[in-house]
Formats: sequence, structure tokens, C-alpha cells
Amino acid sequence: MFLGEHQHTLDSKGRLSLPAKFRAEMTGRLVVSKGLEKCLYVHSSEEYVGFLGRLTERGDFDPKFRQVRRFFSSGAMDTELDSAGRVSISTNLREYAELDKDIAVIGNGDRIEIWDAEKWAAYNGETTDRIEDVTRELAELGIL
Repeated sequence: MFLGEHQHTLDSKGRLSLPAKFRAEMTGRLVVSKGLEKCLYVHSSEEYVGFLGRLTERGDFDPKFRQVRRFFSSGAMDTELDSAGRVSISTNLREYAELDKDIAVIGNGDRIEIWDAEKWAAYNGETTDRIEDVTRELAELGIL
């Protein structure tokens, strides 16, 4: 399970060192894809197969499912950590997430998220301001 928030730096070649505690769990192949709110998702290859599988269960007959599946798979890249524990992020994914230099690496349960540090700070501040209302709404729906 991936938890916590870590500040890192993207190097000039588009490589990002993952936190040591994340590297220990992220062995073998991994997939970096576009995420929601202009971040990137990092899944183990096995977890990504399951994630994509949940999106394909409905088939190609619903245009919304096709659109969502294309969003998450079209720019995705299959990769692995290098010997220094870094992941290379393709130009198209760096552009999508507007990554420059200062990066926030976020643990989000079954995946890692990569954010531009300023965008993460803004998003996290907004979420903190609204979290009580959001949790109350979800509790009223019986979800929490």
C-alpha cells in the first residue's frame, strides 16, 4: 500500500526518483499513465491490468467507457525503475501533468500519484477546506 507525501525533483532527462519505501513495493514492470486533476498515476503492471480491466468490462458499446479507457491508456507507458530507483517520464506525460522540476509524489492506496508540487499544494489546500462537507455528503449517501 502506498501512503504519504514526498517532495522530489525531476531531473533534466525527465527522470524522477521514487521514495525508497515506494520502491520496495514497486518491483518489476510499472505503468505510468495520465491521471485525473492533471497528475500522473503509477501502477504496478499487475495492478494496471486490473484497473484497465475494470474499465473494459462494459465493452465498447458505451461511448463514455470508450472515452475513459482511451484517456487512461492512450498515453500510458510501460517501464521499470532504473538501478538508481528512478522512473523516466515521457515528454507527453510530463506535458499533460505540467511537470517542471519540483514534484510531489503521493501515495494513494493502490497507486502512486505524481504531481507538480505547486499544483499539489493548491489542490491539497482546496481539499482540506472542503473535506468536512465532502465526508458529510458521502456519509449521507451511506458510503462512509
